Amino acid sequence: MKLKSKSTTLIVLIFSLLGVAFFLLSSLNYKNNNKHKSFVPGSKWTDTNGIHINAHGGGVLYYNGVYYWYGEYKASGRSGNTSLKGVSCYTSKDLYNWKNEGIVLKVDKDPNSEITKGCVIERPKVVYNKKTGKFVLWFHLELKNQGYNAARTAVATSDTPTGPFEFKKSFRPNKGVWPLNFTYQQKKLRTWNKKELKDWSAEWIASVKNGMLIQRDFEKGQMSRDMTVFVDSDEKAYHIHASEENLTLHISELTDDYLDFTDKWISVAPTGHNEAPAIFKQDGIYYMITSGCTGWDPNEARSFKSTSIWGPWQPLGNPSIGKEAHLTFRSQSTFILPVQGKEDAFIFMADRWQPRNPIDGTYVWLPINMMNGKPVLKWQDKWDLNTF
Repeated sequence: MKLKSKSTTLIVLIFSLLGVAFFLLSSLNYKNNNKHKSFVPGSKWTDTNGIHINAHGGGVLYYNGVYYWYGEYKASGRSGNTSLKGVSCYTSKDLYNWKNEGIVLKVDKDPNSEITKGCVIERPKVVYNKKTGKFVLWFHLELKNQGYNAARTAVATSDTPTGPFEFKKSFRPNKGVWPLNFTYQQKKLRTWNKKELKDWSAEWIASVKNGMLIQRDFEKGQMSRDMTVFVDSDEKAYHIHASEENLTLHISELTDDYLDFTDKWISVAPTGHNEAPAIFKQDGIYYMITSGCTGWDPNEARSFKSTSIWGPWQPLGNPSIGKEAHLTFRSQSTFILPVQGKEDAFIFMADRWQPRNPIDGTYVWLPINMMNGKPVLKWQDKWDLNTF
């Protein structure tokens, strides 16, 4: 009886250990099976914890073998498009699987702060400055309860890519400075406030092209809304943003520490109504993809190229081809990501906005192909880096 009891206990123990082993193996297989091995544009994209990635309007920094994806942290409901948390960050080594690193720039509890809870923080972009050793975050800032009237750009810094980032300042750029590509005659024109002009009349369009809105904002600085930052091969950095009531793009050179503007800037495609700029460089040619201005609704993308950052920028038309190309596959550009270790490999990053419940917004990542000297975006239900 004693022997039988011990045998029974031993059998129960063995089966218990086998059960634990089976559970652990099943859990491991579950995790392996849920490890992303490809991109599925527009679908729900989960992080390593199985939670939908929350990094909208974002950009990616590659540093010391790791990709850092920064974005707007969205919340549920209509108030979710205001900043209730701050800027989020995710890390990856393969671009498919992303670990949540938390909020790297937090909104301020102080109601008098420019980045107080409830302000609007959009399009965060982080670049690394080799001279200072600082990670520099630029973003579009709208002050709380002011709608989109502030139209400011803002900067923060950190000693590490995962923060915390310290807010430095916000402002309207290029105060009291004319663009490099303005003529002497344009600088002398005085059309603003002379008389009321009907929007989109021939005279109004000509006046905007000749600097009417630049003249309007000359003393207080130019508007800065949707933006990105581009670091060239010579480590010079440039701030590209929608300005002049979103009618015209501005490209501005940043100082050597990437914390301010040098007063060198140009206007691009005046009255073209471009926003959401994303830029890359291939074989000495600069390419830019933008969107039109239709609020949260998708529209047809545009593209440009130039042999110099200072232009002239040649329009190339819609880079998207195929079904829903007229809506950029129901998404809007946020950044163009160079893939490390692969020559001339670039990923078009875009968001599918969900304004009624912003946290549910998804991401559309597509490879950029070059055809006849133009960037081309073609829809793919599923793809991986072997595409390049």
